[in-house]
Amino acid sequence: MGAAAAVVARARRNVISHFLSCNAVSADQAVSFTPMRAIERRMLDRYVRAGVIVPVAKGGYYVDVPTYDSQNGERRQRIGLAMTALALIGGAVVALVN
Repeated sequence: MGAAAAVVARARRNVISHFLSCNAVSADQAVSFTPMRAIERRMLDRYVRAGVIVPVAKGGYYVDVPTYDSQNGERRQRIGLAMTALALIGGAVVALVN
């Protein structure tokens, strides 16, 4: 499970990094993207469905930065809640064992 999460995280970083390193943050600055791996294609598709990456008529894409920031903040919040829940469960297990 951990390895799969690492692969997804790497694909997420690769896709977003491509656009941000090219400064593709508006329709005028859209760039093309050719995924190197299937997971990058799926991540691109996921970002397009979420409105984070926006396709343009000329065939390129750009990052909608406010949408990306919002989605990234929500993702981090979900991770924080999950970690808190795991810590509480772990604490409860330790308390029950002792």
